[in-house]
Amino acid sequence: MKKLISFSIILLTIFILSACGGSSNDTPPLLDVDLEGSTAFNPNTLLNNLSTIPLSDLSAAEKESLVFMREEEKLARDVYTVMYNKYRTKIFTNIAASEQTHTDAVLALIQRYDLVDPMETDVFGGFMNSELQLIYDTLVTSGSISQLEALYVGATVEELDIYDLQYQKDSVVDNADIIYVYDNLLKGSRNHLRSFDKQIKNSGGTYTPVYISQDLYDSIVNSAIERN
Repeated sequence: MKKLISFSIILLTIFILSACGGSSNDTPPLLDVDLEGSTAFNPNTLLNNLSTIPLSDLSAAEKESLVFMREEEKLARDVYTVMYNKYRTKIFTNIAASEQTHTDAVLALIQRYDLVDPMETDVFGGFMNSELQLIYDTLVTSGSISQLEALYVGATVEELDIYDLQYQKDSVVDNADIIYVYDNLLKGSRNHLRSFDKQIKNSGGTYTPVYISQDLYDSIVNSAIERN
């Protein structure tokens, strides 16, 4: 049986270790969030915090979850890179850089559990998962229509990420370290969704969510940017 650890206890442990350690004041926060909501992981802080969480047995479903989310975060990075190269809009390059740290955060878990990395050969725009490949191709085609459509694509990517991460948390994973990373990936996705929604509205557009409910979408975009 898995050794389940209360997530609140994990966070309390991290806080206590930070408070008692002599170098705690030199440790940067886990998430670097700019004024527009672009949210990047600090890799050193992530590894430090993960080291305080004991390893637990990994189920087959959790292995699949990590492999899938590694490529889904790559999908966001690759889509935004294409959109930036086409439109040279700052939001795409800023969030693409953040998404690189998101996929690296999942990689930290993959390496922690000695799993095979699906991005061992990182082919831009290429995915081992056929469903993600289809989604990527469709989104790039849609986003190439116009800059407003590209912003819609950004919102779609982020709400897809939110849907999948929440599903994985609710139905698939229970290891504390995976939940810790997924919780912070969710913060990043919500922040990025807020950024795209703002740009859509500034451009005179209206976006209807595809993967999450309108109520959840509205509650996210009408709330403040999340930080650590």
